[in-house]
Amino acid sequence: MRHDRRTVIAFVLGIVSLAALSGCHRGSVGPQSPRTLRVLTYNIHHGEAMDGKFDYERLAKVINDLSPDIVALQEVDDGTERASGVDQAALLGKLCGMYHVFGQAMPYQGGRYGEAILSRFPIVKTAVHPLPYRPGREPRAAIEVWIEPEGIGPLRFVGTHLCHQDEEIRTQQTTRLAQLLGDKDGPPVILAGDFNARPGSRPMNVLLDAGWTDVVAPRSKIDYILIRSPDPWRIEEVTIVDEPVVSDHDPVLAVLRWQGPDHSR
Repeated sequence: MRHDRRTVIAFVLGIVSLAALSGCHRGSVGPQSPRTLRVLTYNIHHGEAMDGKFDYERLAKVINDLSPDIVALQEVDDGTERASGVDQAALLGKLCGMYHVFGQAMPYQGGRYGEAILSRFPIVKTAVHPLPYRPGREPRAAIEVWIEPEGIGPLRFVGTHLCHQDEEIRTQQTTRLAQLLGDKDGPPVILAGDFNARPGSRPMNVLLDAGWTDVVAPRSKIDYILIRSPDPWRIEEVTIVDEPVVSDHDPVLAVLRWQGPDHSR
């Protein structure tokens, strides 16, 4: 009997191990509840870690360990020389078992450079919004997707990466975002990304004065998750992972619970 018991235990452990290894497959990671959304923003430093490696499995593990429902990625390469031609959004989407879209901010090294969004939910539609910039500065953009999380309904999710060189340009960019996303009669909107702006700065005050709430405060630095004040979310948790190797930014996760009506189909 003891031998049989050990055999059963080994068999169960084997199943658990296989389940853990399958964590990157689509649908293997679910939300905490139908009305809860796990939102992640992460600047991935064009896929190159601080040890000089392009290790996408390691990068995907950082994302998967946080079990996000929706992810805004910044500094994403598609087909560039420095990334050896890799379509990083597609590869990370595959490794994380999530839908993916890429939004170009500018051409770069034979490919494209910009932002990406990963989503556990099907992406209904996508738009890329160019943001103001000046010659001699890097073009910037915001990528927007529409998704329909269970128990929440239609939702606009926008990821962006603002100018790191000039506060005046950043202010113009946040002003443009406030204009683009200011429809109070539409579905809820979440805005996330690397804003390259400190709390209390002019670019951030533009958004706060326009009715946005900084979910990450008071721990915000330059990576933000913002919700519109009228949208009935409850902030349940904010996690900032101390990860000094995989990127020069830490991943920032917010868990939001929807308090409004269920507009799902």
